[in-house]
Amino acid sequence: MSRTIFEKGIGGKSGDYLPTGDFSLDTIEGIRTRKGPVGLPEIGEQDIIRHYVELASKNYHIDKGMYPLGSCTMKYNPVVNEEIAGLGGFAGLHPEQDDDDVQGALELMYSLESALCEICGMSAFSLQPVAGAHGEMTGMMVAKDYFRSRGEERKTVIVPDSAHGTNPASVVICGFEPKTMASDEHGLIDPEVLAAQIGDDTAVLMLTLPNTLGLFEKEIARIAEIVHEAGALIYMDGANMNALLGIVRPGAIGIDIMHLNLHKTFGTPHGGGGPGSGPVGVREHLADFLPVPRVVVEDGKYSRVYESKNSLGRVHPWHGNFNVCVKAYAYICACGSEGLRAVSENAIVNANYLMKKVGQWYDIKYPGPCMHEFVASGRNLKQYDVRTTDIAKRLLDYGLHAPTVYFPLIVEEALMIEPVETEKKETLDNFANVMEKIAIEAKEDPELLHEAPLTTPVRRLDEASAARSPELCWPGLDGSDGEGD
Repeated sequence: MSRTIFEKGIGGKSGDYLPTGDFSLDTIEGIRTRKGPVGLPEIGEQDIIRHYVELASKNYHIDKGMYPLGSCTMKYNPVVNEEIAGLGGFAGLHPEQDDDDVQGALELMYSLESALCEICGMSAFSLQPVAGAHGEMTGMMVAKDYFRSRGEERKTVIVPDSAHGTNPASVVICGFEPKTMASDEHGLIDPEVLAAQIGDDTAVLMLTLPNTLGLFEKEIARIAEIVHEAGALIYMDGANMNALLGIVRPGAIGIDIMHLNLHKTFGTPHGGGGPGSGPVGVREHLADFLPVPRVVVEDGKYSRVYESKNSLGRVHPWHGNFNVCVKAYAYICACGSEGLRAVSENAIVNANYLMKKVGQWYDIKYPGPCMHEFVASGRNLKQYDVRTTDIAKRLLDYGLHAPTVYFPLIVEEALMIEPVETEKKETLDNFANVMEKIAIEAKEDPELLHEAPLTTPVRRLDEASAARSPELCWPGLDGSDGEGD
């Protein structure tokens, strides 16, 4: 293991590469000055750079290799978008500036909302939610207020078992009761089963499209008809919109509310690489329920409107993660309508190509054709006492990141694989070849997989403890919290 930057920075060394400040603290009346050291490491610039280069070389990241769990964590993020978002006119803004001072930023937000409406066939979007799950919650809040305004006490939200795992949590947080609906033998919603489950107390059908099996709901027109005849709404988890750009407009097939993950679909860093953004779009009859402030334009001047009769209010301070919106808008403008469609078409082609290759060695419960992702299974390797966890760990020895494992829950020993649109054929072939090698190893030397990974800086970690009890603060060499007064 590498020593931490705090352990390396205890020698009182410094590069002294910054000039001494000429700003007098006395010029600010009543300023509270620090009375002790801040507790930062003392280390020269060169050693700082070497430290972080060393860490980066040990880590797995999108600049090192393919992420087979695809846009869920990281896909291609054009670097030029980072430079655009870092322009002083964007990065130097304060959200409390007067509208006259921020016309460019307001125009960008208005234009991005308009672009998302065009792409998705919706009437209005709010950029305020800052993550996909946050968008889900906001969408459920819109539905709640919509039925409240109509004097209806609908309690139930039907969630297919092929939906994203955060959907039921968003339902419960907003005071609804989730009702799980099983998929049919093809991994899809059976309209007749839906018709039997829907009732007067049903508020929303909350589906993921394409679903988490990577399948498009072929009966979506009939599904929408059933839901709307019951007086309910359809919510679409649009986290998988990477498969539908320029091909399907959700509003045109009956979707009432949806969210997007800008960080997944429109090429902005995500997870450890940066914040997210989960804009919520609605059809016209729900537009008045969206969060405020909204950006409007009149006579060529942009302004923020803070009042709306039915608005649910704010779901986040200010205007969401504006920096992410800048990158997403740059991505959309650079791709154009034909480019966005090509993104989805390439994602679909790559996923189906890889599914055929991987399917020669692993079970494919729902053989497709798939959309942007597919779900393989390590079930056939259980006869050698090898589990999906072993496959995932062995991939690291071959220099590859693992796909999403054990999800969706309706596939035993699941390996959800999404290659994304930008990976070339040679990269896909390499991944498929490694999966073949691992399947052969499972039969001939299963203990090798049980011991994997063998070549990484650390071996198998307690992943549950790492997620639930992370230690993110340096206690200090003396056991203190490292903070000054």
